[in-house]
Amino acid sequence: MDSTRVHRPVRTTARVLVTSALATLMLVVLPGTQAHAGPTVAQIEAQIATIWAQAEPMVEEYNSVHDKYMKNKAKQAELEKKIRPLQIQVDLGQVRVGAIAAQAYKGQGADTFNALVSAGSPAVFAEQLSFLDQLARIQDAQIADVAAVKHQYDAAKAPIDALVAQLATQDADLAARKVAINKQLAQLQALRLQAYGTTGSTGSYRPWPCPSAYAPTKGYKAALFACQQAGKPYVWAMGGPNSYDCSGLTMASWQKQGIYLPHNAAAQRRSMPYVSKADLQVGDLVFYYSNLAHVAIYVGNGKVMQAPAPGDHIRMSVLEEVGPIHSYGRPN
Repeated sequence: MDSTRVHRPVRTTARVLVTSALATLMLVVLPGTQAHAGPTVAQIEAQIATIWAQAEPMVEEYNSVHDKYMKNKAKQAELEKKIRPLQIQVDLGQVRVGAIAAQAYKGQGADTFNALVSAGSPAVFAEQLSFLDQLARIQDAQIADVAAVKHQYDAAKAPIDALVAQLATQDADLAARKVAINKQLAQLQALRLQAYGTTGSTGSYRPWPCPSAYAPTKGYKAALFACQQAGKPYVWAMGGPNSYDCSGLTMASWQKQGIYLPHNAAAQRRSMPYVSKADLQVGDLVFYYSNLAHVAIYVGNGKVMQAPAPGDHIRMSVLEEVGPIHSYGRPN
């Protein structure tokens, strides 16, 4: 967010606080109330910031669950691809067993035995029996091996299937929450437009040089990419190319440099080493709030590029004015 962003309260129950904050605001501004003046710009921004303080951790949770869901779906597809040749062997084995059973049912086994008995000398008969016995053992061993591998596959696949099902449920639940919060924020955004008009309350989304100075590093290139996204809208759970949320912007910026970051601020924090403020370099990530609900990318000269919140756009902000800083990290 820009310099109007207020510090976020400690998260309790998002839905209760969101509903409470919205109800309070509606009592002030909805038609039908008596003897109340319209809210000031500062009051509207305070209400938006209060609600967003509860909503943004849910967005980051959504991103984390959705990211895990997609990874596990990919693992499932990869495992199914690997097992396909073994599945073919199992199917062929079942066909062979079916053929043997059908022959036995039709009495062809007895016909084969009678043919062997009348085929020649006892020595030849013994050799033929030995050959059939060996062939049967080979077939049994092959089928048993394939069945054992299939059993191992089923055992390995079962927990992945269970995890994918669990994540799908979580993903759907978070998506439903996202719809509800978006509806509430849309109402607040309408109030913001009443206060500001369509032009917004700020000027340029890049009022300073961005990045502040050239450096032959991946960090500079990542920061430059983030700078080039200035003015694009914030959209929940998006990682580009036309819109971003906070961790989506930092993820996309470093992905362009061949470094993958998860689509979640807290997970990004865990994926990289800490650096001190004194050692901060262009391209490093700045993590905000004790619950790691927000992340931005450092572009030099005490500034960051960030995706602030719904209704806002990718913008440069003063490092300390975004919110309370948790820590700094360097992707590698």
